[in-house]
Amino acid sequence: MSTAKKEYKRVTVKSLVDMKKHGEKISMLTAYDYSMAKIVDAAKVDVILVGDSASNVMAGYETTLPITLDQMIYHASSVLRAVKRALVVVDIPFGSYQSDPKEALRSAIRIMKESRAHAVKVEGGEEIKESVKRILNAGVPVMGHLGLTPQAIYKFGTYTVRAKEEEEAEKLIADAKLLERLGCFAIVLEKIPAELTKRVSESISIPTIGIGAGKHADGQVLVIHDLLGMTHEFNPRFLRRYMNLYEEMGNAISQYVDDVKSKDFPNDEEQY
Repeated sequence: MSTAKKEYKRVTVKSLVDMKKHGEKISMLTAYDYSMAKIVDAAKVDVILVGDSASNVMAGYETTLPITLDQMIYHASSVLRAVKRALVVVDIPFGSYQSDPKEALRSAIRIMKESRAHAVKVEGGEEIKESVKRILNAGVPVMGHLGLTPQAIYKFGTYTVRAKEEEEAEKLIADAKLLERLGCFAIVLEKIPAELTKRVSESISIPTIGIGAGKHADGQVLVIHDLLGMTHEFNPRFLRRYMNLYEEMGNAISQYVDDVKSKDFPNDEEQY
């Protein structure tokens, strides 16, 4: 299998399928605002996820549940104004698609029209198939999400690894195949055993994107605030921090405060 890296001027849902076919791993990161999205896109990340994790890292909530559809559209709109290359996928938030396929379609259409997003993401398998079908039938690309599904955290009661038992693993594989049959273009696999990720990735033709799901996924996703070390209390095994911005930003701000207090800032060259 070739691992040659193709240059994509614009990443599409087809691009991701091609990447899997040719053995090229897919890079995916979150972004929630214009400035961060501009940096992430310029670094040639393949997929930008406007995640409902904005509820945690932007708004300070404990879970992803409180964020609203209007708030997701606001964040997505900010991101889309910055992006020139990446495929932008937007989470449909909790309560906006699960129980009513018509509401699911309305939510997806609002996201696509008002933010100019390229695709939406939903959590779940068999239990949300009618909503997924309705959205796909309208021509909206859908990314699935299986394993640990944060919108169902109160059902699980914990953020521990999912599908360690064979029964749940078999259901996850069945759900992945179902999402592929329905027409989803990719599936996020969150916090499941690496060997199960391998089984899923080999059993479907659409890409899998892992987070805490091991090296056998067709791509990887992290929350940008975690990758940059802006968060410092969240330390799961799967997280690799590439910077320690929490400390670096704190030092820079403290230095600014000291310079203001000492009358060092602004100096003669920094005034008109």
